[in-house]
Amino acid sequence: MSGHDTSLVEVDGPWTHRAVSAGGTRFHVAEAGEGPLVLLLHGFPQFWWSWHHQLVSLANAGYRAVAVDLRGYGGSDKPPRGYDLITLAGDAAGLVRALGEANAVVCGHDWGGLLAWTTAVYHPKIVQRLAVVGAPHPLRLRQSVLGDPRGQGWATRHTFGFQVPMWPERRLVRDDGELAGRLLRDWSGPGWPDERTERFVRKAVQIPGTAHCALEYHRWLIRSQARPDGIRYAHRMRTPIQAPTLQLHGALDPCTLPSSAQGSGRYVAAPYRWKLIEGAGHFPHQERPRAFDAQLLRWLADPEPDS
Repeated sequence: MSGHDTSLVEVDGPWTHRAVSAGGTRFHVAEAGEGPLVLLLHGFPQFWWSWHHQLVSLANAGYRAVAVDLRGYGGSDKPPRGYDLITLAGDAAGLVRALGEANAVVCGHDWGGLLAWTTAVYHPKIVQRLAVVGAPHPLRLRQSVLGDPRGQGWATRHTFGFQVPMWPERRLVRDDGELAGRLLRDWSGPGWPDERTERFVRKAVQIPGTAHCALEYHRWLIRSQARPDGIRYAHRMRTPIQAPTLQLHGALDPCTLPSSAQGSGRYVAAPYRWKLIEGAGHFPHQERPRAFDAQLLRWLADPEPDS
């Protein structure tokens, strides 16, 4: 099934919308600026709009910023399968090439962050630098969930709840996408989301097929743990990351605890920097865009991005 309901997600602004095909899948992207490519990957339950502040700030700073609707979301295709992190990393690598570049700064939040970590391991030549927001390294995440059942295990309970068929999809779209709005409110610090962002996210999650595709990400993550594909993935993810890495995290994040994300640096062999964004929850790039952009742009401009 392919869903090109782009009218709902083509919000006007100082960016342009277009479709880009990579590996036989059609992706909707919003892009702004010229210069080195920064590929922006959103999380659950959002779409490209999650990066609208950064499209402007990166473009102003001399970068070509491209925010994509991930497979299954927004105006992008919604194929029946391919919601494992390995296929999704192939999507990200294919997008960089389809955008005419050999490599890019890959910046991901939440699920987009897990995907960014994976892309850096599976397609190292594509990832020039890696910026991860609100997302531990996948192996660190697994460790945190198993090692701290009352902390990160409890914080991740929604993912376990998404494992049953059909019902979570219905719950996500019910009452004009109320659950999606509630997740934004529950996972953020005080004073966010703004009314416009919540309205956009609630509408986008109701695009036919989106709720199911979004939940398939969570299903693969849990169900693959004991399967050969998941075991191979976990083994491969031990490969040290060779790209300079910036890890930004909201100090108040109740969804992915800062303590769970910390320690991801052990999987990075290149210069690594960890920064907490004070006063922000799970969406620091949207809740505290100025503080977030200051960290990101300073790191991007640093020729030797060590700690």
